[in-house]
Amino acid sequence: MTAYLISFPSDAMDVPAADMPAVGDAARAVVREAKEAGVLVFAGGLDEGVEPVVVGTDGTVTPGTYPQTRDFSGGFTVVDVPSREEALQWAAKIAVACRCGQELRAFALDPME
Repeated sequence: MTAYLISFPSDAMDVPAADMPAVGDAARAVVREAKEAGVLVFAGGLDEGVEPVVVGTDGTVTPGTYPQTRDFSGGFTVVDVPSREEALQWAAKIAVACRCGQELRAFALDPME
């Protein structure tokens, strides 16, 4: 099995505020479905009210992010499925629920494990 990251940035969701409760319900339904299917590893959204920090190799904490990830936001789901095709099916379900496209990426396994 391979783990896949399914994600979207916050600004990809162009949903009226009045529709957000329905979007949340739909997204939670897909997460429950993935959990019941035994493929859910983790799902959640980044808390955009908490500022990110970078922790250096010496333990120094610096406010902010890497420059190339300054716009990282939104939600993500990790599924562990037997094929890319199945991962694409889960991404499609999440896209419908969240009303926005989803990015799909495979996790690379550590060859030493």
